[in-house]
Amino acid sequence: MTTTPEHDRRIAEMTFSSVYPHYITKVEKKGRTEEELLTVIEWLTGFDGSKVQKLIDEKVTFKEFFAQAKLHPNADLIKGVICGYRIENIETPLTRQTRYLDKLVDELAKGRKMEKILREA
Repeated sequence: MTTTPEHDRRIAEMTFSSVYPHYITKVEKKGRTEEELLTVIEWLTGFDGSKVQKLIDEKVTFKEFFAQAKLHPNADLIKGVICGYRIENIETPLTRQTRYLDKLVDELAKGRKMEKILREA
């Protein structure tokens, strides 16, 4: 399933600050912590907790967020279906990167071991 230009545009224009509270709620409802969420974000993007907070305060869009990120070399190992899309088949890089983050948050919320989420083993 490929994404539409409208879908890609909506993701690009969405602010990270509008989604981050939902990430926290999702993982905390399942017994995980914001600290673990930040670990996952740092692994994917290179952003530590203070940089994440700065990006939230600046209300950056996902386009700006990922433009500043240094994606982990193993990010392309993130595969599967999220929000009805098979990640590895998403052609638009920004949409794929955003879905990488969604998938990692989902795995964290589902109780997956951190070393598996971070594609270490």
